[in-house]
Amino acid sequence: MSFDPVDFLETAVRTPSHEDATGMRELLVETVEAASADVSVAVDDAGNALAVREADRAGPHVVLNTHVDTVPPHVEFEREGDVIRGRGSCDAKGPLAAMLAAFLGAEVDRGRVTLAVTPDEETASTGAAALDFDARDDLGPVPDAVVVGEPTELDVCTAAKGRFQAAVTVGGANAHAAEPEAGVNAVRAAADALAALDSFDDRPDAPDPSDALGAPTLVPTTVEGGTATNQVPADCSFVVDRRTVPPETADGFRAALADHLAERTPSEATVDVRLAERETPFLRAFETPEDADVVGALRAAGAGRVRPFGAATEASYFAQVAPTVVFGPGALADDEGAVAHAPREYVRVPQVERAAGMLADALAALCG
Repeated sequence: MSFDPVDFLETAVRTPSHEDATGMRELLVETVEAASADVSVAVDDAGNALAVREADRAGPHVVLNTHVDTVPPHVEFEREGDVIRGRGSCDAKGPLAAMLAAFLGAEVDRGRVTLAVTPDEETASTGAAALDFDARDDLGPVPDAVVVGEPTELDVCTAAKGRFQAAVTVGGANAHAAEPEAGVNAVRAAADALAALDSFDDRPDAPDPSDALGAPTLVPTTVEGGTATNQVPADCSFVVDRRTVPPETADGFRAALADHLAERTPSEATVDVRLAERETPFLRAFETPEDADVVGALRAAGAGRVRPFGAATEASYFAQVAPTVVFGPGALADDEGAVAHAPREYVRVPQVERAAGMLADALAALCG
């Protein structure tokens, strides 16, 4: 059976996967099994769909990874000329279609190629976190290269910032608003803490800006406090979004932020900083050397410029064990505004086809 990535993409965009990825996973498994009797497909306990093509164990192991889950808003499927619109069309069903075409069509004369498609990228990353190549014998040898499918406009992205999230709770003491000196105003103290965020990365032990990624960012995103309009508030909290660069860790960030804010808020107030609860590790920043074989193979196949990726990605997990890049058709945003996660999500058919060819050529170079 021949495989047409565009036909698959049209079916995939019509297949809902924003609340439950089961239908998309079933479509993927059925497609792989129908396309090749020689390819083994399995679904693990985390819901990852795993397909393997293996020539031998002596050659390199290349992993192609992307995800099947999508997010709101709903965008109705529409094909207009060379443009496919619909939820998930560029994030990340377009990259999936290209990867699947390359996986099925590339010449694999040595080594092993694994297609690992995750169900939970947009939320807690439980699927990718379960792909622990160091601990799981069933996943084969530790990869020599990983390509993560996301919309990069066919550029090769060798780095991305990580993302941590923390809640800051400032504690005070209630009092009547007519006698404010009798209490400790947590909202007022929180204002000092919020202002102190601006100087967090000026401290002596702050991570240096990365050559590839620039400086980290720290942004307050939500604030909540007080219970009555005539009462000195005893509690105020806010959430911060941290986009990080190497080598900062989540625990190191939390401890440093707690110390920084405590020194810059009134001594009678308390400051507590807690990382958001996650079942899986936070997505850390990563950087892959530009001279890595996987970068060269994609560039030789015609891929675009080498640059950082604009969002946090599950490439974070794989980059800890192998040279990892992010690559695929589509764009996070274009000249008119947001594309991925937006009401106008689309992908261009020629980009999907070109991505499939580039990936197939890169696999042939690495495993041919």
